[in-house]
Amino acid sequence: MIKVLVVDDSRVMTRIISKILEKDPQIEVIGTAGSGSEAIEKIEKLKPEVVTLDVEMPGMNGIETLRHIMSVNPLPVIMLSTLTRDHADITMEALSTGACDFVTKDFSNFTLADKEQELIGKVKDVAKNRAKLRLKGFLSNRPARPLSIIPGGSVRRSILSIGASTGGPPVLQYILSHLPKDFPVPIVIAQHMPRLFTQSFAERLDKISPLAVKEAEHKEVLMPGVALIAPGDTHLALRRKGRLVTVEMVNSNTYIYRPSVDLLMSTTATAYESTCIGLILTGMGNDGLVGLKALKAKGGYVIAQDEETCVVYGMPKAVVNAGLADAVLPIERMPEEIVRIL
Repeated sequence: MIKVLVVDDSRVMTRIISKILEKDPQIEVIGTAGSGSEAIEKIEKLKPEVVTLDVEMPGMNGIETLRHIMSVNPLPVIMLSTLTRDHADITMEALSTGACDFVTKDFSNFTLADKEQELIGKVKDVAKNRAKLRLKGFLSNRPARPLSIIPGGSVRRSILSIGASTGGPPVLQYILSHLPKDFPVPIVIAQHMPRLFTQSFAERLDKISPLAVKEAEHKEVLMPGVALIAPGDTHLALRRKGRLVTVEMVNSNTYIYRPSVDLLMSTTATAYESTCIGLILTGMGNDGLVGLKALKAKGGYVIAQDEETCVVYGMPKAVVNAGLADAVLPIERMPEEIVRIL
């Protein structure tokens, strides 16, 4: 049984979340808390394995509570956030502070079944990875020392395409903050995340990275040294026309995950052929496997995150088990490998 503490200042919301979680026979809600201070007391008393934590609470808010948890008794924490821009910004801060993932509170009848599956799946996935919480401190406390590109060196690749899901934001933050400001090729990123959150995430990365980072726009031309984040709740594809490559927003129900890593990687392969670098990061499921098969078939170079540093070793595992990875690396070695392959 996975023991969960549900923290939210709304009694209605604690009941909804508790009922959802207890539909799974492997999950037990051992308590609820209506404030940050009460949550800290109950964590000490009840010893939960996972905490769901509301972003906005009176008194000690979600971020302050999270900081205390991660400094005193690190636990897998999933943030619960409403679909607003302010909460998106706070949620991105929470992921950098140590939260494993987040779930939005859009518990409408239309999406309830999917939302239940999402919340239960994330709780079960992060519960397996408590030992890896030390990586959060490693990522947040390690100073960024961007690498350098050798002056006059020939660039052997033309694009860096990245896919990530659960646990991806702090890893992407680490990688982009360590790449050189004169990075000679474009970067495109599909991170599973809702729209408002991808915009906030792009702005946060732009502030901490020597590269220019922004949310991609329809028909935007890819440029060297610019990292484009696929907008949430849609898909991003690359299209070549002569020497120019543009991004195209695709609204399709063909792909389960949004934004789709498979679509991004397969269209990257079509547009750039053997000059691709594909990077697959932490996340549940196998999104990216089909796309990276296409990329590998064109002669692209595939890097997968190793199991030890993944919050959820799902997406990289699928790629590694399929024999597609040219390199399987921990987070701290990825920027150097990217530059070396370039």
